[in-house]
Amino acid sequence: MMKATATRKEGRQHNVIIRDHQLIVDETSDLGGTDSGPTPLELFAASLAGCVAVTIGMYADRKGWDVGKLVVDVEYAPAERGTPTKFEVVLTLPSELSDEQVERLSVIAAKCPIHRMLDGEVMFDERVERAAFTS
Repeated sequence: MMKATATRKEGRQHNVIIRDHQLIVDETSDLGGTDSGPTPLELFAASLAGCVAVTIGMYADRKGWDVGKLVVDVEYAPAERGTPTKFEVVLTLPSELSDEQVERLSVIAAKCPIHRMLDGEVMFDERVERAAFTS
């Protein structure tokens, strides 16, 4: 199981710890934040972009294909009443790759763990715990 822990610093700003890594999550100023880090929704898009890029890179390495400066752009619009969340994933691959290689990499992109998680069923086990916080 993987774990990420967000601890409030001030306002909308939170420190997120993932293994030995730390990052700041915040909201934009128009949503009451200080824009000191990406928003949670931006991190969500970054997770998908990074996962697709890593998955394609690993596959290409195994095949001995040079994908050069592979670029994965992800834009998305969160679900609104009556509409699903919409993702646009754009792969920018070297022009030297054959049509067959590009097709295969497109198929592999959809097999990254984040993509599969979004395609599948998601379950939440949520609970509330109380604690006495000290400064």
